[in-house]
Amino acid sequence: ISFGDGACGLWVQLFIFSKIPELIDTFFIVSRKKPLIFLHWYHHVTVLLFCWHSYATEASTGLFFVAMNYSVHAVMYGYYFLMAIKQKPKWLPPVVITIAQISQMLVGTALCVMSFVLLNKGGSCAVKKENVIAGGLMYGSYLYLFVEFAVKRFILAPKKKSAKKLA
Repeated sequence: ISFGDGACGLWVQLFIFSKIPELIDTFFIVSRKKPLIFLHWYHHVTVLLFCWHSYATEASTGLFFVAMNYSVHAVMYGYYFLMAIKQKPKWLPPVVITIAQISQMLVGTALCVMSFVLLNKGGSCAVKKENVIAGGLMYGSYLYLFVEFAVKRFILAPKKKSAKKLA
């Protein structure tokens, strides 16, 4: 499978280009003077740079990352769309999307670690070492940040709301 040929190449290129509107989304948040968390802008900037590098070097791991990201983002942006048209899906609590994102980061980190080990043992997995290191650092930092976000939003925040109701 090639990054640049046929249906696979088309979907990988569309994926790379999809990172630009995601970055523009960050601009709209700032221009509307809404709060912008570190996770949001850091994720959008670094993933754009990493995707471009992965595409330019035809990192084999990139195909896994593209498939995972497409899957999670289809659900997430579908949810955001429903929220935007005031049709909050009761069947899809936001915690499910966050768990999917954390799972994506866990798999991405594991894939980078496995690739790094394979490369250090002299194996070949059609990926450059600098891409594996960058991907591991990126996915590892995302994993930490998404877990931190989930704890604050879904574990600590409900306790604070309950305490306010009692007061």
